Amino acid sequence: MIIPVRCFSCGKPIGHLYEEFKKRVETGENKKKVLDELGLERYCCRAIFLGHVDLLPLTSKFKKF
Repeated sequence: MIIPVRCFSCGKPIGHLYEEFKKRVETGENKKKVLDELGLERYCCRAIFLGHVDLLPLTSKFKKF
């Protein structure tokens, strides 16, 4: 899945926040704290970030037709 530009439920722009979220979580920061500081308060927007699984590295290993 790719992070959408806008939230599916409320329409808030969230696509530009994912890179910073990913970078900060990889350095060991608490996910809740990062989401709060990025301004993601609604549960619909938070769910997109917390439920995201990056499958692009896995799928890029397979040969394209």
